[in-house]
Amino acid sequence: MTEAPPITDDLAVPFQIEGQPVRGRLVRLGAAVDEVINRHDYPEAVANLLGEACALAALVGASLKFEGRLILQAQGDGPVAYVVADYDTTGALRGYCRYDAARVAEASNGFARPGAKTLIGDGVFIMTIDQGPSGERYQGVTPIQGETLALSAEHYFAQSEQTPTKVRLAVGQVQTTGAPTWRAGGLILQNIAGDETRGSTEDAWETAQAYIATLGEDELIDPTITPERLLYRLFHETGVRMFTPQPLRAFCRCSQRRIEGVLKSFPPAERAEMIEPDGVIRVTCEYCSRTYDIEPEAVGAARDD
Repeated sequence: MTEAPPITDDLAVPFQIEGQPVRGRLVRLGAAVDEVINRHDYPEAVANLLGEACALAALVGASLKFEGRLILQAQGDGPVAYVVADYDTTGALRGYCRYDAARVAEASNGFARPGAKTLIGDGVFIMTIDQGPSGERYQGVTPIQGETLALSAEHYFAQSEQTPTKVRLAVGQVQTTGAPTWRAGGLILQNIAGDETRGSTEDAWETAQAYIATLGEDELIDPTITPERLLYRLFHETGVRMFTPQPLRAFCRCSQRRIEGVLKSFPPAERAEMIEPDGVIRVTCEYCSRTYDIEPEAVGAARDD
């Protein structure tokens, strides 16, 4: 019996540098991020920003030790009003951007790919952890720092959790067969603080940062480089231990029932105003672009017959 080839895409891989107080995660996104991006007709710069947000949400969310969600959001006064990526601990990812097309085109003029700061402007970087109905909801907010989402994430961890962190993100289109497809990748390293038993960890942290400084963006999204090979390239001098990968997939939690529940929360007069000329309430999910036709009677909205 022939063994199935190992899965090398759409996964988050935890790892530990052997004998060193440094841990990390590697994310590789193929079909999942391509589906998330192609649910909307985004300009290239916006699609790239959304791909970075999805990779970053998976990098951080894969560390959660309970059933729940991590919502990553950056918002500001720039051409992109906000970008949001939503990860849950089953490995489901979704995301979207709200943007001004004319301002994005203007900001992109002269840039091969404008960064997050150029697109989002002055604003805030937000991480929300939702532990579900039986748990608490935590939110951390820091100013957007640097030109990339990676730098904003590093600043967030330094300010909110006092954890030295390095993040690398890459997004691009790759053509193997057929039309080009979007891919994204990311790597996060975090330093384990020293103590009386462990001693100082600063030298190990400096060495680990030097290793990932050699990582090229093309390596993070190259479909021919397996996670094992990539991590070996980076840390072969010290050794690296990989743990069980977590699969990732594109998935939206919207449904007819959820939409009806949201509509029922509106006052009757507002629900009545939502009824279209053809007699239904039409709602489009911002994440997946699926449109729902809701019968007014299902949500207690009166038709104006």
